[in-house]
Amino acid sequence: MVSFSELRQRIKFWRTYDRIGPDMALTHWRLHFKSTMRKLCQEKFRAFGERSDFRPGSYAEACSKISIGNDVVIRPGSFLYADMTEGGGEIVIEDKVLIGPGVHFYTNNHKFSDTSMAIFDQGYPAPTLSDSIILRGGCWIGAGSIILAGVEVGENAVVGAGTVVTKSVPPRVVFAGNPGKVIKTLG
Repeated sequence: MVSFSELRQRIKFWRTYDRIGPDMALTHWRLHFKSTMRKLCQEKFRAFGERSDFRPGSYAEACSKISIGNDVVIRPGSFLYADMTEGGGEIVIEDKVLIGPGVHFYTNNHKFSDTSMAIFDQGYPAPTLSDSIILRGGCWIGAGSIILAGVEVGENAVVGAGTVVTKSVPPRVVFAGNPGKVIKTLG
């Protein structure tokens, strides 16, 4: 049996890059070392709630800027990308949120106003906390959705599969499409 300290040595590259994701070892731990996976998530994320599940094959970057509440399920293939720069956008996921497979979250952007210059050379706009993504309690994000910077998804809202969310979603609605819009208000 491998000790916890040996496991920590084996995952040294995660500490260097502050990443969790889609490595086979992660899948192996999830299946065979659930308590180790839980400890790793609690150590890396700003907060990682009770009974929350970060499924194998999901990926997070800048984990110290991601907070996950209680009873949250993040399905395989999801990608959480918080802005690594000082003062940049964070990802906050409140309690009892369901995130379908293949959902992507992005809190950063690129400058592209100078048309005489390659976008690569223009860099990034100044980061702000207004670029954060907030998922309020009880919401459900359907498979393959993309959630962009500055979005808040309201309490008990449903984001349909494949939706591109460019603006905030009110509480208790079904929000779907590309770009997303309110389809239905929930009783």
